[in-house]
Amino acid sequence: QKEFSVLENRSLETRPEFRLSDLLNGDYQEHYETYLNDQMFQRDRWVSLAVTLERLAGKKEINGVYIGKDGYLLEKYDDSDLEDVQIEENIRILSSFLNDAAARYGKKRTTFLMIPDKAAALPDKLPAYANAGIEKDNSVLTALKSRLSEPEIVLDAGPILRDHQDEYIYYRTDHHWTTFGAYLGYTAYCEEEGIEPVPLEALEAETVTEEFAGTLYSKVNDYTHMKDAITVYTNPEDRLRVTYEDTGEVSDSLYNFDYLQEKDKYSLFLNNIHPLVEIENETAPSDDVLMLIKDSYANSMVPFLTHHYKKIYVFDTRYYKDGPSSFLEEHGEVTDVLILYNMNTLDGDTGIRGIY
Repeated sequence: QKEFSVLENRSLETRPEFRLSDLLNGDYQEHYETYLNDQMFQRDRWVSLAVTLERLAGKKEINGVYIGKDGYLLEKYDDSDLEDVQIEENIRILSSFLNDAAARYGKKRTTFLMIPDKAAALPDKLPAYANAGIEKDNSVLTALKSRLSEPEIVLDAGPILRDHQDEYIYYRTDHHWTTFGAYLGYTAYCEEEGIEPVPLEALEAETVTEEFAGTLYSKVNDYTHMKDAITVYTNPEDRLRVTYEDTGEVSDSLYNFDYLQEKDKYSLFLNNIHPLVEIENETAPSDDVLMLIKDSYANSMVPFLTHHYKKIYVFDTRYYKDGPSSFLEEHGEVTDVLILYNMNTLDGDTGIRGIY
């Protein structure tokens, strides 16, 4: 028996324990059927064969994922929730925090950076007639701006990413952007804030794996699909001290390469998920302090930001329970506030409510 499928990235049904009550109400039969399916001999090979046959038949969508051009897998855009209550609530919470950060807390720079979903960033990679969802992105950002006292603080990374969609800016098998995509987002932020970005050629680049199979790979279950390379960048001028507040772990690196042995290799960036990470750079050219509220997209952009700040506080509001707004009020040394979310997070992630 296998308890977990690494390729499918999910738990498998194991042999159910027999109980007469479960037999009488049908639960036992249902679990036993799932058990037989999940524990089928050579299951991975059969699943891959089924997907191959679907693709040979010309199918362009499998399990909610588009089979795009040039080997790209892209999540299907769902327009059924354009009036979703969660979007409205997330916009309300974000606007309240941003208005207070810009006014009540007196911060000199406050920015909301929106990262588009993969389909909206790479519309040219979609199959014919597939909706990229760009109109929805624009409508959500317009709704957010309408609630802000300073709407110019909203920055959309969509245009700069679409200008580079023929380059390797999103992983083929995953929903995240690549480190080059994150660099483009970083340059957009720098331009908005009047910061001189570090040239890419001034950084030390290392391709640490070419065997990354991401979330969309697991959804499609095509195990013959081309995998991705992950490149990391290090600034030789930086001297970092990275503290993970939940575990007390201290490191001089923004990467945990132990994750290269795992299925979820993207977690090497910023050591996966932590409620609060404190990053100090003793060689930073300024005394500015950044408060970064983010989802996982920011993890691969942080290595570019660290050069410009003496200290960065990185928050994941899904797990940080004390409220970044309270933290901001108590830490007067914070000079800059950046909220970075992917549109999918803004669309329906209830973790945003933890901001304010």
